Amino acid sequence: MTDVAPLAGVRVLELGNFIAAPTAGRMLADFGAEVIKVERPGTGDELRNWRLHAGDTSMLFRTINRNKKSIVLDLKTDLGRRTVLELVARCDVVLENFRPGTLEKWGLGPEQLNAVNPDLILTRVSAFGQTGPLSQRPGFAAVAEAMGGFRDLVGDPDRPPVRVGVSIGDSIAGLYAAFGSVMALFQREVRRGATDAALALHERVIDVALNESMLSMMESLVPDYSAYGVARERVGGRMDGIAPTNAYLCGDGASIVIAGNADAIYQRYMHVIGRDDLGGDPGLQTNAARWQRRDELDAAIGEWTLGLSAASALEVLEEAGVPSGPIYTAADICADSQYEARNMIQRFDVSDGSQVLSGVGFPGIVPVIGERSLSIRSLGPDLGEHTREVLASVLGKTDTEIDLIMTELEP
Repeated sequence: MTDVAPLAGVRVLELGNFIAAPTAGRMLADFGAEVIKVERPGTGDELRNWRLHAGDTSMLFRTINRNKKSIVLDLKTDLGRRTVLELVARCDVVLENFRPGTLEKWGLGPEQLNAVNPDLILTRVSAFGQTGPLSQRPGFAAVAEAMGGFRDLVGDPDRPPVRVGVSIGDSIAGLYAAFGSVMALFQREVRRGATDAALALHERVIDVALNESMLSMMESLVPDYSAYGVARERVGGRMDGIAPTNAYLCGDGASIVIAGNADAIYQRYMHVIGRDDLGGDPGLQTNAARWQRRDELDAAIGEWTLGLSAASALEVLEEAGVPSGPIYTAADICADSQYEARNMIQRFDVSDGSQVLSGVGFPGIVPVIGERSLSIRSLGPDLGEHTREVLASVLGKTDTEIDLIMTELEP
């Protein structure tokens, strides 16, 4: 089956660093957009050095910036800014995640970009948004996760809050930025088809705040507090108000997750663990009632799992139709037949700058269109790998003009 590319023909200029805006760029690139990533001379995107185990380019950078082109320009110089404006004139979307006011300081604010391209979508990602009393405050995802209400719910109730093991705030903001960009592109085309009128500038500026992106994931946190004065608390491996669902230690030292909290599942779940007394207890027939006795239920389930290996427990639970699963490590993911069947681990020979590593697995493209993940066309590029190509093919510059730009970039 030939890979589809729903965003083929869309050109994106990515001015972002780190994870948030580049995640949006990755998603657009994954589905066929031409994403041109602008990096600073010398060091490039700082993500190249994050989780760097060898060489000069991390697997994190290769992952987040897959399917993109890298060019090097110095936005602090007149020539660099003029070249960016030339590219903007030929792009559909600009992605950026600088501190608010930075583009304006460089003469690349919304009005200047709009002047060279009145159809442009400008998607901006920042800690707290482009407006409001905190808009000028710098902040990374850790701060946004905390102020969005997320961090307060992660961890055990008798310990300080913890963070999850990935940059979840940046990634979710990146998802919203990609969605906002596609939404604006869609609106642009609908408006153009219906009235032949362009969108106003304010309709083409997408403003994504990291803290708001996290707040939007918090389900009924605010409504529950506003309506009832209920303040949710950390509950460890459980989910507030839902029982029984948790991770349980097995006899072989591995843990599994069991989510048998639905009313229709609960009785057969208790039957499987040999506790029909709990399954038939009139005081445990609703989720609200089970939540009140969650410690009792978890103790009974934990006693059962300790008597079995993880594999044996999961086999019994699967036969009974009780939702459950292993807690995977990276090694487990790489060996999993379900991921393999859907092309969700794709392997490449990749350079880290000091050596070429064979058969390195990278996560596939989500969501699936068809039956399997679309193919990753290329990994995150070397710094400036496509500078000459883009300047020639997109801007039509001559070798002499390109040489002038390249000379300015030399240290």
